[in-house]
Amino acid sequence: MLVELHVHQLGIIDSVTLVFKHGLTAFTGETGAGKTMIIEAIHLLVGGKSDVSMVRHGCDEARVEGRFVIGDEEVILSRVIPVQGRSRAYVNGSLATLAQLAEMGADLVDLHGQHAHQSLLHEKAQRVALDQFAGVDISPVAQAKSELRQLRQDLESLGGDERARVREIDLLQFQIEEINAASISSGAEDEELRKEEEALGNAESYQTALKGAYGLLCDANTQVSPGTTNASDALRSALGLLQGKEAFAEVTQRLSSLAAELDDAAAVIRDLADASEEDPERLAEVSARRKALSDLCRKYGPLLADVLEYGRATSERLNDLLGYEQRARELESSITAANVRVRKAEAQVRQKRVEGAPQFAKAVQKHLRLLALPEAVFQVDFAPESQDPSGDGLNFLLSANPGSPPLPLSKVASGGELARVMLALRLVLTQSPPTLIFDEVDAGIGGAAAVAVGKALAAVGKGHQVFVVTHLAQVASQAHQQLGVSKEIIKKVTYARVGELTGAARESEIARMLSGGALTEVAVAHAQELLTHSS
Repeated sequence: MLVELHVHQLGIIDSVTLVFKHGLTAFTGETGAGKTMIIEAIHLLVGGKSDVSMVRHGCDEARVEGRFVIGDEEVILSRVIPVQGRSRAYVNGSLATLAQLAEMGADLVDLHGQHAHQSLLHEKAQRVALDQFAGVDISPVAQAKSELRQLRQDLESLGGDERARVREIDLLQFQIEEINAASISSGAEDEELRKEEEALGNAESYQTALKGAYGLLCDANTQVSPGTTNASDALRSALGLLQGKEAFAEVTQRLSSLAAELDDAAAVIRDLADASEEDPERLAEVSARRKALSDLCRKYGPLLADVLEYGRATSERLNDLLGYEQRARELESSITAANVRVRKAEAQVRQKRVEGAPQFAKAVQKHLRLLALPEAVFQVDFAPESQDPSGDGLNFLLSANPGSPPLPLSKVASGGELARVMLALRLVLTQSPPTLIFDEVDAGIGGAAAVAVGKALAAVGKGHQVFVVTHLAQVASQAHQQLGVSKEIIKKVTYARVGELTGAARESEIARMLSGGALTEVAVAHAQELLTHSS
């Protein structure tokens, strides 16, 4: 719901801040006081058209801000209309397009009356309304259509152009043969070859280093230090000096472990030295293999594992193309069956809509006749089944006066009649945007009909936030909140004032609306009676 509204420099409004309540809120005041400008401000917030003439005379720009609360979340919409340049829209302080503002606003506010922002004028919204009333489940249609679209996409992806398919087959066969011919052992083959190439390329220097290391450790011909021949002998000599002495048992154990580890390391170094031999032929073979794999990676990589995956996926695609005729027949058969499922689901939806339409129209018409349209006829019109088997083509029709043919709601001329149709629809339906605005809903009515309209608005207000601009005391008295709009002239400049009316102030305003201006005792008493019996 809209909980707070700030309007600055819009029309005759200098600066107004309003805090709204849930339920029915009535805007009342003399003609020209600025009531409609408040509604216009909300209209701007939900993507309505702007005009520089809206900006207060002598000001650079007009600004409207609204704070909406939806569950536990808050949304702040803003609109700025400058005298120079294009209007700007903001959502939660961030710049937004007017389309984004309108899309969000459509879920928050619905305006009925003289504005064009009326969701139930559109065929899609009318279908949703009827489906909601009649309990029509359209999900089977959506599911069937989704399956049909997927099957058509699968058929198209096979390649419908025979020449294009042959060209693709040739290309895929070449690529697969090239990858298979390489006989790649694994995705890690190139890394293994890189290590082998490095070892072969450095075989001479590796062998020199290994033999030198082995000589220092174990070779009797290599002198390590005076009195010893190598590291192994030196370690064992030190072990011999300490062995058998209990005081040196711990260090003796450590030296013994070192000697064993030294022998193992020396053996590994010796084996590596024996294996490290120069092999120019193997080096050339490895280098050539690495280049071949690198060329494949440039085409299908970047990694060798990617090349293998590309080969697998390409083989699947090739199999699909080679089996095109059979696969195409299978898909075409599936598409035929899917089309039947779509038509069947659509027929069921149409039947449910056609069956539910009379009850829906009867319920709406009943409310219309209580809202000062005693001769109203409301119908739901469907396009011929031969032209529209889905039942999507429907229209809400209204005849407000005897002898007039029912016409689509979009062609109903009277704003007051149209607003009352919307009110009747809202009484029949439970789902709608959280905030509803009715302007001109009471045009041309009075007496008992006005009371009925007021009670109807209050009833809708039990489940929604409802704003109404009214000149009727019978309507205003039903409101849960009444805001009085007046204008004041200071130094030949007009200012609009808006404030909540309670207690005696509200009684006086209701009395003024009843009497046309004079606050007579009779009018005040009547106002008190209306407020006492309001919902």
